[in-house]
Amino acid sequence: MLKLPVYLDNNATTPCDPRVVETMLPYFTEIFGNASSRNHSYGWAAEAAIDLAREQVAALIGADPKEIIFTSGATEADNLALKGVFEMYASKGNHIITTEIEHKAILDTCKHLEKLGAEVTYLKVDNEGLPNLIELEAAITPKTIMVAIMYANNEIGVINPIREISAIAKRNGVLMMSDITQAAGKIPVDVDRDGIDLAAFSAHKMYGPKGVGALYVRRKSPRVKVTSQMDGGGHERGMRSGTLNVPGIVGFGKACELSFQEMNAEGKRLSLLRDKLENALLQMEESYVNGSRTHRLPHVTNISFRYVEGEALMMGFNKNLALSSGSACTSASPEPSYVLKGLGLGDDLAHSSLRFGLGRFTTEEEIDYTIQAVTDTVNKLRDISPLWEMFKEGADMTEYY
Repeated sequence: MLKLPVYLDNNATTPCDPRVVETMLPYFTEIFGNASSRNHSYGWAAEAAIDLAREQVAALIGADPKEIIFTSGATEADNLALKGVFEMYASKGNHIITTEIEHKAILDTCKHLEKLGAEVTYLKVDNEGLPNLIELEAAITPKTIMVAIMYANNEIGVINPIREISAIAKRNGVLMMSDITQAAGKIPVDVDRDGIDLAAFSAHKMYGPKGVGALYVRRKSPRVKVTSQMDGGGHERGMRSGTLNVPGIVGFGKACELSFQEMNAEGKRLSLLRDKLENALLQMEESYVNGSRTHRLPHVTNISFRYVEGEALMMGFNKNLALSSGSACTSASPEPSYVLKGLGLGDDLAHSSLRFGLGRFTTEEEIDYTIQAVTDTVNKLRDISPLWEMFKEGADMTEYY
């Protein structure tokens, strides 16, 4: 039986998998020790749980467990990577290269570093959401210390050519950092194969708990160092002090293990459901997929419906569809998505977009319901739109946009 509302905002967050919750529960009440308490069995049990989780998290991305630094989430990990490298490598340079459509955790941290003397190059992307690699290499200077480009975009699902990007960085002796939050657990990510030196990601995007994430920091070839941004007891090899969130980290580890085991089958299932949804919605006139349709995550589509406001669309669903018209971190803003604007979309299309993020618990019945609900609502709103009427009558619409 269909349960409403249908949840298709899995890019923003995912529900905790019941298997993850079950694994976490004992660490709230029975195995409640501080993992830094080395003098008794409660502490030892907590430390053993952390060690296992570190192995599970590392295995998901092909890392060594000693290269995993636990944080409160990907935002903190992004901050630690950018600020930590900026401080640690100050004698080498102060230049960072990123793109205009990164997550705000990267862009706002770069803006902060600019106030501290950093020079940041924000690369433009093409209409598919991909950076120009020739422009990337041309932007590198003797003072460049890092290239920071996300593995997959949170709004349009486009996957960047990370191996090619990292090869350019390596050729020029520059560190490669990637926010892998949307990709980890959804598609294969291997930090060695992909040439990544630092990677940020979080548990709640892969059916784990909120409030826990990790920063991968390469230990050899090259050995990467970051200056800690949280001082205290010297936890996490001195890079991130603070009592470890044992239940959260245990849940993160289990979420990574499950994602690793089920990724391929889940990706195939979700891509079929995504394609069914997308193909049905594109039957409507003036409907467009935003971003690349070939280099993208299997569970994401971002579609614009011209002559309809995205916010009006969502109101028209009568709260029966949980969707986003942008990323969760910027949804409070009335401005059109900066990611879609970065692709070259005009305000009309950027304002009329919906992001569909399918997930582990999405069913075909839910997709059928979504197709009907979105189609009905778009047609209803267009029926009362004077702009749609003018368009149908063949008017020149350029003066309105």
